[in-house]
Amino acid sequence: MPATAYLTGLGRYLPGEPVSNDQVASRLGGVDRRTERIRTRIQSANGIRQRYYAMDTEGRTTELNEELAVHAIEDALSDRGIAATDLGMLACATTQGDLLVPGFASMVHGRLGGGPMQVLTAAGVCASSIAALDAAVSKVRLGEHPRAAVVGSELASRWLHQRRFDGVTDHLDAHFLRWMLSDGAGAAIVEFQPRPDRPSLRVDWVRQVSLAHEHEVCMRAGLDGPSAVAGSTWQDYADVATAEKAGLLQIRQETKVLDELAAAGLAQFEELVDRGLVDLTKLDHVICHYSTNAFRDVVFDALSRRVPGLDTNRWFSNLETCGNTGAASIFIALEEAWRTGRFSAGETILLAVPESGRFSFGFAHLTVVEPRRSNR
Repeated sequence: MPATAYLTGLGRYLPGEPVSNDQVASRLGGVDRRTERIRTRIQSANGIRQRYYAMDTEGRTTELNEELAVHAIEDALSDRGIAATDLGMLACATTQGDLLVPGFASMVHGRLGGGPMQVLTAAGVCASSIAALDAAVSKVRLGEHPRAAVVGSELASRWLHQRRFDGVTDHLDAHFLRWMLSDGAGAAIVEFQPRPDRPSLRVDWVRQVSLAHEHEVCMRAGLDGPSAVAGSTWQDYADVATAEKAGLLQIRQETKVLDELAAAGLAQFEELVDRGLVDLTKLDHVICHYSTNAFRDVVFDALSRRVPGLDTNRWFSNLETCGNTGAASIFIALEEAWRTGRFSAGETILLAVPESGRFSFGFAHLTVVEPRRSNR
């Protein structure tokens, strides 16, 4: 029997109380007429109704990103019924940790505890979660670790408060993400065999692909334009304050190329189908991370052309209620779908994560399997 890996526990953590659309401005600041106009337009288009921030009403950070990650991991460990000491590996994904150095995974491990373990920090944006999953699954399949934990965690709110925009060169592409992103963490336990007491999710395959050779930078921080040249990054300015005033410490998005991202993602999905990795007639569930419901509609239209009469109930997202939490989103959505009884034994699940950073995509195919039978 070929070596494989299974997701045996899932967890998530969303900080604080849910924040509705009408409450976002009071939390992040920025109530002038122009900002309000931008906020209303973006929120009405993305479909998000509420999100969560690790930030109080005074704009003060209430928890570290590493704390969000640990809460989610502990939730997944509890779901599986094991402890941090049972882990051999910890793979962590985030857009930006709390510190420049050391790596995010080292900080999460230090707070989580447990024993000696391999750690990996997967840097990037949204698809870094699939990179972390791929690494953990590969190590478990190789037999190097019987158990691993994977977590995607984001604390974007620190970048989004009005104080980050006051006295800074105005960039509309920074306002776009300001009203899109929020905080949270999602985690999974990976093991070499199914759990004995409940169904597990077998990891059939994981695929990642970068199209950076064909595209300029799209989502970025630390760079003014879409191309990096020597002397042009935030570290090359006379001091950090000057770089911040120029807007280089804001998270920015080239919105005009997002249609290209959707088209490229669909092309990658079509390739999976053509290679036989995805059988659309037997695919029971799709969990896709996206930033706006408009992307979902584009995908529905494309899939309907391929599969006439496609049942859109196969599609699951909690973007509207949990917000866009970047690298954490795919695990937060998977956890909710699993916890609410959406899956049954024998069903298949496709995880899909497009990343606009410089056009990369992550996919994973899962199958729901019955509990492990005892040998007795």
